Amino acid sequence: MDTQLKKGVLELCVLSVLRDKDCYGYELVTEISKNIEISDGTIYPILRRLTKEGYFNTYLKESTEGPPRKYYSLTAEGEKKRIQLTEEWQEFVKAVNRIIKENKEPISELLFEKGDN
Repeated sequence: MDTQLKKGVLELCVLSVLRDKDCYGYELVTEISKNIEISDGTIYPILRRLTKEGYFNTYLKESTEGPPRKYYSLTAEGEKKRIQLTEEWQEFVKAVNRIIKENKEPISELLFEKGDN
């Protein structure tokens, strides 16, 4: 998937995963990577920014596999932002789908110029 497309929707993906449960950074990467290929380095700047903007609370939780992990939880403001972005995304997808459907040409016209059949 195109990198620019991913960047545009990752904020919504992070907010949506955190809607269901608190997560630490790597856990978010794992969850999102089940559907969209991303790297660790992509998520952490988003987490920092959204935390600074008040959309997440953070807390440390002990781990049996190493140092304590920083967990992120969605705030009420974060839920409002998630709803807003979800509505915007759905409208965007509808608009793009309309354009794609309105401007599609039959495959045969794309593969062959007139007279090449």
